[in-house]
Amino acid sequence: MTVFIMVAGVFTGAPVWRETAELLAAAGGEVHPVPLTGVDAGRPAAPDRVDLETHIADVTAAIDAVDTASGREIVLVGHDYGIHPVLGAADRRAQRVARVVYLDAGMPRDGVPPLAAVPDQDLRAQLAERAERGETEGALAPPARDGWQRWGSTAGLSDAALDRLTALAAPQPLGTLLQPLRLTGAAAAVPVTGILCTGNGVGIDLVQRLVDFGDPDLAALAGPHVTFFELPTGHWPMLSCPAELADVLRRAAAGEGRRLRPADGAGEPPAHLRPFPLDLPEVPRDRKGHVDFYVPEAEGPRPAVVLVHGGPVPAGSRPTPRDWPTLVGYARLAAAEGLVGVTFDHRLHDVTDYERAADDVAAAVELVRADPRVDADRVALWFLSGGGLLAADWLTEPPAWLRCLAASYPILAPLPNWGLTGGRFHPARAVEQAGTLPVVLLRAGRETPEIAATVAAFVTAAEDCGTHLELVDVPNGHHGFETVDAPEETRPALLRAMRSVAARLTA
Repeated sequence: MTVFIMVAGVFTGAPVWRETAELLAAAGGEVHPVPLTGVDAGRPAAPDRVDLETHIADVTAAIDAVDTASGREIVLVGHDYGIHPVLGAADRRAQRVARVVYLDAGMPRDGVPPLAAVPDQDLRAQLAERAERGETEGALAPPARDGWQRWGSTAGLSDAALDRLTALAAPQPLGTLLQPLRLTGAAAAVPVTGILCTGNGVGIDLVQRLVDFGDPDLAALAGPHVTFFELPTGHWPMLSCPAELADVLRRAAAGEGRRLRPADGAGEPPAHLRPFPLDLPEVPRDRKGHVDFYVPEAEGPRPAVVLVHGGPVPAGSRPTPRDWPTLVGYARLAAAEGLVGVTFDHRLHDVTDYERAADDVAAAVELVRADPRVDADRVALWFLSGGGLLAADWLTEPPAWLRCLAASYPILAPLPNWGLTGGRFHPARAVEQAGTLPVVLLRAGRETPEIAATVAAFVTAAEDCGTHLELVDVPNGHHGFETVDAPEETRPALLRAMRSVAARLTA
């Protein structure tokens, strides 16, 4: 028999698991949703006396109450914040735990407080400032009914479920968010399953891409004891799809799930290192610091296309984006059209890095415009994937020298779990201020639903305000279509888009 010990996320306690727990029990499992001290009504306590270690002790006690002598296996399930006390308890009782399930949760690390996983970046900064001042007492009030989106996607929640989530919510003691998690590594060998709620912005393919980048901190995700599942719902699957969640938890306990390919695995290279689909002339690379120029053989200063790579890309990834075949391919395609193609690396290593990445883009553009081989009055910016949010600044106040803005399979509004509640990095809003700036948008027909929704919002806003928008569709294209789809599907769109940009730069 499997014993499921389940720990809820921020503001929520044991009652949130009711339907899922009943379904698991009906299927023969033993289920123990853990009442958390200071959160659940059954364990009242003054918030000032509750911290992360308090909740780790709650989970550890639940583990100790299970008699495993009869062969019962304990599976710990941590949702959202709940993964922190789960990991703390697993570290202390590693020999008694058969598996840890991360339910739409991050990857906590030793010495890092749960505050780091709070998706609302503004709130996170405010609480960090309070912690620096030593103001760690009290509790954080739960959101109102219309405020849950700041904590995760509410996709899939009915009105009744959202009402219930709000009714069940309780203040979260600040100490549980501000106290660092302490891990010894004792549970490193315990099997792990990640359940990703794709409505919240992350799916298995995206995690595979992150592993493919070669960051050693993520290599463990491709280990033989790690599996993954997806649920097509928002951040609270125990309320939006309890039956599907119960089924996945049973399968996870049995060791099922998809396994990731190691970054250094044999066989086909990862998607971002596969060849560009166009056969282009070799153009020498001229590297100046963190910026690479691909200059055509032509007289006089030439218009330039500055390529802004996507992300987040882990800081330890090698090679860096400016050397990826896709970025080099775009730059050489620009050179083949008589333009200066430019690639560079920016510091979008995490969703918290958009401000400094925006600074990097601005600095690279100034360096490019100052180069004597570039016509400083004729520049285009071309954004890819997660770099799309960086387009917002240039849409808001397009300078006269910016003759065109292009984007390939971009993210054009913050994804639900990114916590970017402010308006700066939101191209779907900024496009209303683009004026006469032409925009060329390569749209993947088989984009992930979450990203496709941001593109649809951008297109609608652009059409409503009369933006000069040219859509170049790749009907069967996926995210990153240059290197993941058949070349015959992508070549015509790439050529058309680059020639359209060139026409606007040379007009």
